[in-house]
This record gives sequence, C-alpha cells and structure tokens, in this order.
Amino acid sequence: MEERLAEHTAADAPPPTKDGPDGPPPSGDRSGEPAIWSRNFRYYFTARSAGLLSWAMLPVAVSAGLLSGGYGLDTAGYSMAFLVAPFAGLVLFGGVLADRFTARRMMIIADLANLTAHVLLAVLFIHGIDHLWQLYGLLVVAGTANALFQPGASSTVPLVSRDVQGANGVLRTSEAITGLGGPALAGVLVGFGSTGWVMVISAIAYGTSAICLFVLRLGVVPAPPAGQSLWRNLAVGWQEFSSRSWLWGVILIWMFYAVLSWGPQLSVAAGVLVPEHGASAFGLVNAALGAGTVAGGLLAIRYKPQRPLAAGAVAMMAYPLYPLGIVLGWPVWLLCVAQVLVGVGIGVWGVMWATSVQTQVPGEVLNRVHAYEVAGSVGMYPIGSALAGPAVGAFGTDTVLVVGVVVGFLTTAALLAARPIRTLQRVPDRA
Repeated sequence: MEERLAEHTAADAPPPTKDGPDGPPPSGDRSGEPAIWSRNFRYYFTARSAGLLSWAMLPVAVSAGLLSGGYGLDTAGYSMAFLVAPFAGLVLFGGVLADRFTARRMMIIADLANLTAHVLLAVLFIHGIDHLWQLYGLLVVAGTANALFQPGASSTVPLVSRDVQGANGVLRTSEAITGLGGPALAGVLVGFGSTGWVMVISAIAYGTSAICLFVLRLGVVPAPPAGQSLWRNLAVGWQEFSSRSWLWGVILIWMFYAVLSWGPQLSVAAGVLVPEHGASAFGLVNAALGAGTVAGGLLAIRYKPQRPLAAGAVAMMAYPLYPLGIVLGWPVWLLCVAQVLVGVGIGVWGVMWATSVQTQVPGEVLNRVHAYEVAGSVGMYPIGSALAGPAVGAFGTDTVLVVGVVVGFLTTAALLAARPIRTLQRVPDRA
C-alpha cells in the first residue's frame, strides 16, 4: 500500500485507551474462538438487526399512518424531513462523542433514547395526534439518536469478530433482510389500523438492542487523547480522513454518483413502472434488489480478494443494468433479473468498503472518520432525490435514466482508474 498511516500519538508512546465493562481482555490463546460467530458478535448481531428492523419500519409506519389518518402529503413530507435532517446534521458529532466516550456507551444511550421516543410515538398514534409539533419533536429525537448510533455501528465490528469481512457480510445480509421485511411488516400493521403497535414493536427492538450492547465484553477500547476539545476532535478526524487518498477519493466519486444516478433512480423508476405495470410489479422489482443484496452479502462472507475495493468496483458494473432496462422497455421479469445482479454488486461493494475502512483506519479515530464518510456519501442522496422531479420535467424521463446509466459506468471506471483505490490491499484476518 502506498500510503502510510498518520501518527496518532507521541513517538513510541502507546495510544490512549478506555477500558470496557470487563477491563482489559483476558490473556491467553483465543484462537479457538469462532472467527465470526463469537459470543460478542452474536450479541452485536442481535442488537444491530433489531435496530435495523425498527429503522426500516419507521418511515413507512409514520407516512402511511399519517395518510390513513387523514393528513396530507405535506405533513408526511415534513415528518420525514424532521427524521432525516438531524441524522445528516449531527452524525459528525456522533462520531466525536463515540470516540470520546466509547461507541458502546453512545449506542446504548441512542437505543434508550429511541426506546423512549417510540413509546411516546405509540401513545400518539394510539390515542390520536393532538398537535403535530409533538410528532415532529419525537421524530427529531429518533433522528438524533440514530446519528449518535451510526458511527459506533461501524467501529464495533472489528472489536467483536476476528473475521471483519465475514462479519460485515453477515451484517449486510441482515440489513438487506430487515430492509425488505421491516417496511412490509409496517405496511401490513398500518393497513389494520395498528400504527401504534408498530411503534411498540420498535420500542421492544430498541430495548433488546440496548441489553445486547450492555452485555458485550469489549475489553480495552482505543480512545483519543484526553483533554482535547470537541472542535479539536473534529479537526483531527478531518485530518485523518483527508490524509487517505483512497478514502476521500471514493467519497468524492460517490458524491457525484449519489446526485446524478443513485438519488434520482427510485422516484424516476416508480414514475415509469407503476403506471405501466402497477404498484405490485414495482414492489416485486425492489424485492429482487433486496434478494440480490442478500446474495451479495453471503458471497462476500467467503470471497476475500487481495484488492477489496477493486473487486467491489468490478461488482458494481452491474448497477447500470436496471435503469438501462427501463429505458429499453424490458419486461418485469427481466428487470427483476437485472435488480438481482445489481443487488449482488451492491452487497459485495458494501462489504468490501466497510471492511476496508474498519481495518485500515486506527480504532482511536475510526468513529470520526466513519462519520465523515457517512456525511459525505449518504448526505448527497437527498439532493439527487429532490432534483429528480425538476430534472424529469426539464429533460424527460429517458434522459435522466440515461444519465444515471452513464454515471454508473463512469463511477466504476473512476474507482478502477484511481490507483490508491485500485491497489489498496486487504488487511489479513486476526489470528
């Protein structure tokens, strides 16, 4: 690898650490412990899956619950803004706090905040919403809690599993399954007039997550030097992020991809497929994407290339197939095949990317670096989504989709053309 990791402490001084609930890890040979399904990973997998299920259910439950309760689209739109805006705006501070107070503590606090918010949301939907500001305020709490949780969700993986890539493959598979099942479950319950019970289920899930995180035995956890201010922590995180050309290079490429291809695709595809084939066909196509993502996650558990980002970029070559198929008027079954291939590519890329960040970046700055990564990549998606309607009105549906196809190909080409990204080597699994 061409780049050297930046210095984090004084010469020859050990990095500062914070002890976990059980103190330093026990001495002795731990090679007999499962590479993936260790005690810690089982608890973390349960916690993460429960949180992902709840997060997947919330937007559907709130939007459908409001619409079925007689509120308009504007109210549903404002609700999603109050949910997403705190996450996008505060995730950087979540990274700083996770490094200062340990990711585990911040994730437990976030789960308890989400549990409280969802209990109160259940009360609102069961007894009726008297004032919309109450709903908006609780959604702000939920979005803020997820901003506090997200940075630690990435940095904890290397602490709970020796096989970091395999663990990420398992977690990516769980994310895809909950992403499919959560909205479906929420939609069914809302259809029976049980929006409040969706919130009850979510509250139970967040409570389960908090308990599982509480019983983790992480031993010594890397931490930044004591006494640094919040702004100094943010500045150090930016220095660590910007010092790795493979890291900021991917995010820069992804920002263009999110605005011009990924962001507009969902709404533009819906505008074509729903009138022509119906809502059920559109749902089937998106279910195929989820199935492909599950397959990609499972594949990435075992497939461990020496150059993970290059392999992930090659897998992403399938992405333009879906918008190209819409432009060419492919039948629904062929679009489903395309989406399965797209999902496989997304699943493989996601695992390769997450594993690279978690294994290449030192633990004492990982939460902050991950926060910059999330803010830079995911933060551009809403812009692309918001521009989809005006772009279709100005240039036409086919033009927007063709731009997405071209940008998809260029994204893969740029990832493979950038030498620091293409040549990044895999870090071997811990013995």
